[in-house]
Amino acid sequence: MSISEIIKAVVFGIVEGITEWLPISSTGHLIILDQFLTLDLGEDFKSVFDVVIQLGAIMAVVLIFWKKLFPFGKKDNRAPLKKEGFGAYVKTDIFVMWFKVLVACVPAAVIGLALDEWIDEHFYNAVVVSLALIIFGVAFIIVENWNKNRKPKVNSIAELTYKSALIIGIFQVIAAVFPGTSRSGATIVGALLIGISRTVAAEFTFYLAVPVMFGASLLKLIKYDGGFSSQEIAVLATGMIVAFVVSIFVIKFLMDYIKKHDFKVFGWYRIILGIILLIYFMIPVRQS
Repeated sequence: MSISEIIKAVVFGIVEGITEWLPISSTGHLIILDQFLTLDLGEDFKSVFDVVIQLGAIMAVVLIFWKKLFPFGKKDNRAPLKKEGFGAYVKTDIFVMWFKVLVACVPAAVIGLALDEWIDEHFYNAVVVSLALIIFGVAFIIVENWNKNRKPKVNSIAELTYKSALIIGIFQVIAAVFPGTSRSGATIVGALLIGISRTVAAEFTFYLAVPVMFGASLLKLIKYDGGFSSQEIAVLATGMIVAFVVSIFVIKFLMDYIKKHDFKVFGWYRIILGIILLIYFMIPVRQS
């Protein structure tokens, strides 16, 4: 087993854990990182690795928000289905939240299933990622400036309507099509535009990631031809575990950060990084 590939998986896991939750595009950063640090295990495995590694990040969400995600239990059940029997263990408010999450998942699921391979072939490249970083970085700054003196209409997940959930899901389609957009970035921008508070926007984005990433990972695993070698399993497990640990710290940081700050710093980061990368990747084109 190559130790160098394990070390690379650790680096990819760190990048995934940081960029999955900050609105700066995990897929974009992984594509860019691959330009400088490539896993020498074949293109087919690399395409699976980039997606399945996100399962580690997702498990961090499940751990941190378990009480808000698990819809069963009698303790702290504020909205039981019934006062007695099995219904007393059913948390209807959490079930309603999950229904809203599923509604928000529909647009991206339809596009993902229909255009998954076409998107991989045409848009998974450094130039598209660079442009998406810049464009959505500008969008963040514009939306935050527009939203500066406005009071949010929605300040809790319970206040979120099915219509709002669907609109957020439509914004998620942008990220599904254009790598570098950032799934969390797209959904947060969409949420802010329709009057949802930053805290609720970020929290709903975390919840929305659970079925989206599980679904995307399952799709990649089903499409992967052949079994995994022991080295591939070790590399994949390492990346997932590192992403899980890093994600725990990043999610807690972001939830504390947005209580006092807006998202403009991430917008400026995206713009600066996108310009640097665009120049870097366009230089060979000009010289040829």
